[in-house]
Amino acid sequence: MANELTVKDETLIETPPSLVWKVLVNPTYVAQWDELPEDYPSDNMTAGSKVVREPPNGDQTITTVIKAEENTELVIALYGSNWKNQPKEGDVAYRYRLEPQNSGTLLKMEIGDFSLLENGRDYYDASIEFAADSK
Repeated sequence: MANELTVKDETLIETPPSLVWKVLVNPTYVAQWDELPEDYPSDNMTAGSKVVREPPNGDQTITTVIKAEENTELVIALYGSNWKNQPKEGDVAYRYRLEPQNSGTLLKMEIGDFSLLENGRDYYDASIEFAADSK
C-alpha cells in the first residue's frame, strides 16, 4: 500500500530467542519498556491477554495479544475507542518477529498500519519514538 504508515525497525540482541521472548511476554520485563497498569497480572502474556488503559478523558485504549508463537512471533492488536473508523482486529498492531542469528536474536518490529486511522501520522510519529526507545 502506497500510503502505509507502518514503523519498521530491527535490532540484533546477543542472547538466544528464549530470553528475548521472556522480555516480550513477562509483565515484569514489559513494564521496563512499556506502560502497564499497576494491577496487571504477573502471568506471562499469551494469546488473548489484554491491557486496558483508561485515561481521564473517558476513552479506552486496548492492546490484545492475537498471536503468541513462543520464541518466534508476537502480534498485539491495538484498539482505540476514540478512533472514528475502526479497522479489523490486527490491522493496526505491534508485530515482533524473532530470528536466531548465530549466538543471538534478530528482533524485527513492525508497528502500524496507522494509515487506516484519522490522525494516523501522529500515531506513526509516536511509534517511531517508541520503537527506538523500546529496542
